[in-house]
Amino acid sequence: MPRFLHTADWQIGRQYPRFEAEDAAALAEARITTVETIAAIAREERVDAVLVAGDVFDAQTVSDRTIRRLFNALAAYPGPWLMIPGNHDAALAESVWTRAQRLGAVPANAQLLLKPGVYAFEALGFAVLAAPLTQRHTYGDLSDWFDRTGTAPGLLRIGLAHGSVQGVLAEDIDSPNPIAADRAARARLAYLALGDWHGAKRIDERCWYSGTPEQDRFKDNGAGQVLLVDVPVDGSAPRVEPRRSGQYAWQAWQFRLDVDTDLDRLAQELERLAPQSVLQLAIEGRLDLAGRQRLQEILAVAEARQRALLTDLSGLRLQPSESDIAALQADGYVGDVLAELRDRQADAADALAREALVILAGLLGERAAGEVR
Repeated sequence: MPRFLHTADWQIGRQYPRFEAEDAAALAEARITTVETIAAIAREERVDAVLVAGDVFDAQTVSDRTIRRLFNALAAYPGPWLMIPGNHDAALAESVWTRAQRLGAVPANAQLLLKPGVYAFEALGFAVLAAPLTQRHTYGDLSDWFDRTGTAPGLLRIGLAHGSVQGVLAEDIDSPNPIAADRAARARLAYLALGDWHGAKRIDERCWYSGTPEQDRFKDNGAGQVLLVDVPVDGSAPRVEPRRSGQYAWQAWQFRLDVDTDLDRLAQELERLAPQSVLQLAIEGRLDLAGRQRLQEILAVAEARQRALLTDLSGLRLQPSESDIAALQADGYVGDVLAELRDRQADAADALAREALVILAGLLGERAAGEVR
């Protein structure tokens, strides 16, 4: 019974401009270390081959160093790595793949399936029907020829393709490259390994997307894993099991603050969150200035504990209490400005007024603290 590890969408070299530089560098590095994890899983599970269904690289322009590091990361698994290009790293006449070959970076056990065709592995009992992308976008089904192509008797037919299964996926996918939803059945495939969709997804019992092995979006769609696939030689359905490969879990939270105890609850939730997560946190509601100061302290603690924290406070309104204003010793014109800013940001989504209120309150607070000293 041949056993495979199915993975795709490594997107080595991906950048994360929305994050702070330190976090962006760590997230980019995780994509390399995740490949090392995949190699360790492949070795531990004693698979016959690793099927990599496209988008190994994020772009054609990744550095030579990144190319070398990627292929170095395969070292722990000495068996065959069967790779096809996807839409991000299409097999153009001059591509990241041709550059990797010129560099001598590709190990002997990494087989680059850069042209459509049947690749037979008689000793292992299977043949791979590969449909690599040779340009970024196509509007015909590059796996269509699978239906009409024979393979040697006794070899399991394994498909390897990258694109969008028609009528199944959402509209906002990476690539329009179409694949028929019933391709596995029509082409008499024992298994069809797909890439392009970044979450793990079952199309039918013989056709799966593995998803990206390192989560890169705030979606709960099964990303951050690879698929272990056992294919019976008697023609029965393969057994597909996920194996965790990702380093960072990405989560998106929405939180509302209305009373003081809500801050306690937020602090507790953040403390329970697994360390080294990537969190997108949107906070709405109302706070007085003292509450705002405590919120900043809570977020600073969480930021140090997690891999990355993105906060959206645009839905948060500041409502300075009478004691806040008294403590700031804001009288005369300054007091009038403070009151006006409070009213403007409370009555409408006035981000400038909110930020000005925070800045003015901070300056007044520093002045009051200095006078006390």
